[in-house]
Amino acid sequence: MKRVPYLLLTFFLLGAPAANAQAQQSGPAPYEAGLIGLSEILGALHYLRPLCGGAEQGQWRAEMQELIDAAELPADRRARLVTSFNRGYTTHERAHRTCTPMAQAAIRHLLDEGSRLSGEIARRQSN
Repeated sequence: MKRVPYLLLTFFLLGAPAANAQAQQSGPAPYEAGLIGLSEILGALHYLRPLCGGAEQGQWRAEMQELIDAAELPADRRARLVTSFNRGYTTHERAHRTCTPMAQAAIRHLLDEGSRLSGEIARRQSN
């Protein structure tokens, strides 16, 4: 299964603390909505990948924590990311009890969407 470049996004965000500080004063960062979507994807993958035999037990949660740490958001905005992660997890937990072809298709879709969203966030941050 292909690897999504979430860590690339994390490293990119680590280089932007000044922009994050400014965004905290003037409202949400331009990439914050993307981070919320990415958080939901990470939560879904945290549930689905082990369900379908993925070897990366705990990886998606760890990447979520890195994302939260790197974004340097205030507590209320970090809480939104955590809520989104949990929503992704529970939504797929309700929909998929076993690894079915539909669950595998969901994983592929989530990996593709996560990759696309990561690139979009990185492009926005670089502007």
